[in-house]
Amino acid sequence: MRLPVLLILLLLSFQLPAQSNKRAADLNIHIGVMQPGKLNAITDVSGVTVGHTTLIKADSVRTGVTVILPHGGNLFQQKVPAAVYTGNGFGKLAGSTQIKELGNIESPIVLTNTLGVATAMNAIVSYTLSLKGNENVQSVNAVVGETNDGYLNDIRGRHIKEQDVLNAIHNASPGKLTEGNVGAGTGTVCFGFKGGIGTASRVLPKKLGGYTVGVLVQTNFGGVLTVDGVPVGEELKKYYLRDQLNETPDGSCLIVVATDAPLDARNLERLAKRAFMGLARTGGIASNGSGDYVIAFSTDSTLRIPSDGREKLTQTIVANDAMSPLFMAAIEATEEAIINSLLAAATMKGKNGRIVEALPPDKLKEILLKYKRSTD
Repeated sequence: MRLPVLLILLLLSFQLPAQSNKRAADLNIHIGVMQPGKLNAITDVSGVTVGHTTLIKADSVRTGVTVILPHGGNLFQQKVPAAVYTGNGFGKLAGSTQIKELGNIESPIVLTNTLGVATAMNAIVSYTLSLKGNENVQSVNAVVGETNDGYLNDIRGRHIKEQDVLNAIHNASPGKLTEGNVGAGTGTVCFGFKGGIGTASRVLPKKLGGYTVGVLVQTNFGGVLTVDGVPVGEELKKYYLRDQLNETPDGSCLIVVATDAPLDARNLERLAKRAFMGLARTGGIASNGSGDYVIAFSTDSTLRIPSDGREKLTQTIVANDAMSPLFMAAIEATEEAIINSLLAAATMKGKNGRIVEALPPDKLKEILLKYKRSTD
């Protein structure tokens, strides 16, 4: 028996909450002093692509996968310099020890939910082994990060399948990104409001190299929300420890930083540390039960590490004294990406009938006007 078209559309509209499509810039919120890129997204970094698989089913499946590809070639054969910084280690960042040891990434970066990490690793292995040129590969360092979306999602159902990850990889594209309730951010909660995927970027002036720093975040953490220095959480009377709230600040935040600046693993780790300062500026506290990690990589093609056993590599990298503008760019882009994840997210109903409200943009605008941080 076929359902009428109108009924099908009604069912789809019930299951797929609309995105608000709001960003900080739409509310005249100008975080920091540096210039954003054309898209104000991680995809402003040339070569970077992002893909999502979003799973919203029945009344309790609210989860997904987000994939970041540093370049469009064979990542195993042309690895990129990379680093990891751990803000709080209550999480499962697969592949992190090899990144720290060798200073490079050889696979797509996958973000998903806590119990989907093993599935995502299998998918990355399948993808890597299938690529032309990898016929003799016998070891793959799959990079997978996670946050726990179990408040809204039936996480024990383990609904993420290998094909969901592969779909996100194959659908990854450059250009404008969807934010909020999408991919790995589908079921997340941030500062007691609906969290999600967010992104932003900053571009250095030409006299400082003209480099781009792009950030993508998966927000699922707590604390006391601050927007552009304004105590929004306090004003809305919704923050951790207010009147002994039962809401936990635990959850996790994954931050992925991309840059076209020629940075080695050492300075990429320094860049990653500054990105974590952007999280702090939003009021995040890196609580005991939060897995907060930053993955940073450079897309500069001259720094790629070939998988051919070459004994010597000649590389030109940014000097330490030129790093400060990049540090500032990472801080500002991370802060704005987190705020964008909140503004783009829509109110969601999930497991056990739980409802997580979106950050109300109208109230936010009123608060920002009160503190003279935004204009009509």
